[in-house]
Amino acid sequence: QVQLVESGGGLVQTGGSLKLSCAASGKIFLISTMAWYRQAPGKQRELVAAITSESSTNYADSVKGRFTISRDNAKMYLQMNSLKSEDTAVYYCYADIKWNPGRWGQGTQVTVSS
Repeated sequence: QVQLVESGGGLVQTGGSLKLSCAASGKIFLISTMAWYRQAPGKQRELVAAITSESSTNYADSVKGRFTISRDNAKMYLQMNSLKSEDTAVYYCYADIKWNPGRWGQGTQVTVSS
């Protein structure tokens, strides 16, 4: 089993920055690609950024140039700069698990106010 716990969400003003963390525990050697998703009220969950075990990354167009995903062993991060009101959402950590269904964290709220 793999468990994921996010932290670092909160309230920030437009143009500000936040750094989210996702800590993995359990059978972390089974984790391959990790990703951040977000879900705003009334909207579908969407991919924000993903990072492979070789540290290849991809980003949603809406966050390119503002967000940076990284990972270090059992932790993954999302540095979010130049935040906009439309970035307000619950952010979820996700991990692909070899030979098993993927795992989700419980989510952390990010609120960007003007």
